[in-house]
Amino acid sequence: MVYNRIQPRYQEISSANIGEATKDGVKVRVIAGEALGIKSTIHTKTPTIYLDFTLKPGSQIQQPIPKSYNSFVYILEGEGIFGQDSRTNSPISSHNLLLLSGFGDGLVAWNKGTKILRFILVGGEPLGEPIAQLGPFVMNTQEEIDQTIEDFENYTNGFEKARYWRSQARVELGY
Repeated sequence: MVYNRIQPRYQEISSANIGEATKDGVKVRVIAGEALGIKSTIHTKTPTIYLDFTLKPGSQIQQPIPKSYNSFVYILEGEGIFGQDSRTNSPISSHNLLLLSGFGDGLVAWNKGTKILRFILVGGEPLGEPIAQLGPFVMNTQEEIDQTIEDFENYTNGFEKARYWRSQARVELGY
């Protein structure tokens, strides 16, 4: 099977140029996609959302998410209630991830606490391609994984700087 490949493309946008909107105690930074009437300047090949929300105490947001998207919420700070009914759902605190599915009406988030709630909402149209994985390498086929491992071991095809790179964790462990 042959998969269509595209040339890599890099877009750089400074933090100051990320679209931002504020309404009723909710601030959103629109990295990709659209929220509160602000659309990102970043172009994605497949439909994608990447939104950074901050909710003041007592505020709420309802963000549309297309039914076809796979998406998740990662709570960075505070705690919030996620779902259509703020009376029956329990608060979820920071450093938790929520996988979303079947959110035809979008995401509803409430900040019923006394501190700010900050979370990111990330989602996108599934690619529908097969997945092959080995460690940190993710490709479409085992043959591509094998080629990637060979490239990594030979410091070629994008891995030229890997020979001298050391993670901070490895350095701290003395490797």
